Amino acid sequence: MTQPLNVIMLGAPASGKGTQAERLARARGIPKISTGDILRDAAQAGAPLGLKAKALIDRGELVDDETMVGIVKERLQRPDTASGFILDGFPRTVAQAEALDRILNGRGPLIVVELWVPKEELTQRMEDRRVCSQCRSNADPEAPASDTCARCGGKMVTRADDGDATVRLHRLDVYSRESPPLLDFYRQRPAFRSISGAQSPDQVEADLMSAIESVQSPSVGVGSQGRAGRDQGPSAASERRMRP
Repeated sequence: MTQPLNVIMLGAPASGKGTQAERLARARGIPKISTGDILRDAAQAGAPLGLKAKALIDRGELVDDETMVGIVKERLQRPDTASGFILDGFPRTVAQAEALDRILNGRGPLIVVELWVPKEELTQRMEDRRVCSQCRSNADPEAPASDTCARCGGKMVTRADDGDATVRLHRLDVYSRESPPLLDFYRQRPAFRSISGAQSPDQVEADLMSAIESVQSPSVGVGSQGRAGRDQGPSAASERRMRP
């Protein structure tokens, strides 16, 4: 029996982890689970928790651990995750990561992939990126600019948390401050990989697939930019790249 493919995508805002999670989900036929999308759906439905969380997200703040763990636990209990899943935006703290380990106990290995991108490029990407107002798909950065979503025909819009320069910088500062303990938590695991997101989406995708294959089939080499968990090159340097 084939083991489930359980993946966490880590990276700063605009690192491309959402785009790569979508591509991987389509390629492997497993759900991409974005906590941001779940919370925004709850806000659109008028749920008090969703509205509270949306206000925090729009200011670039993090939602509390208890709320996020509960949301993810409920989502991972649905039948469509039996063959695996891709988490985008969770965990964000060591407490969330420890809770996830307990949730996944006995559900197969967990592959953790960090996408690292220099801060200057992240800032430019946040200014330029747009998402679909209907299906929440990210615009392909290499496709011609369009106001219409290529997937569902919805309107492409600037995300609320990308629209203000102060909020953009605050979100990067929050990630720079919060991410090092989480990366340290995962870095020594054999299934941790760090790859460069400062490449074309197609090259990042190729490196991501190679990184996953290197975990599932250890005899296969890692891609051109991938690094195993015990190599502290890109991952250890990512915090320094995020600093102003």
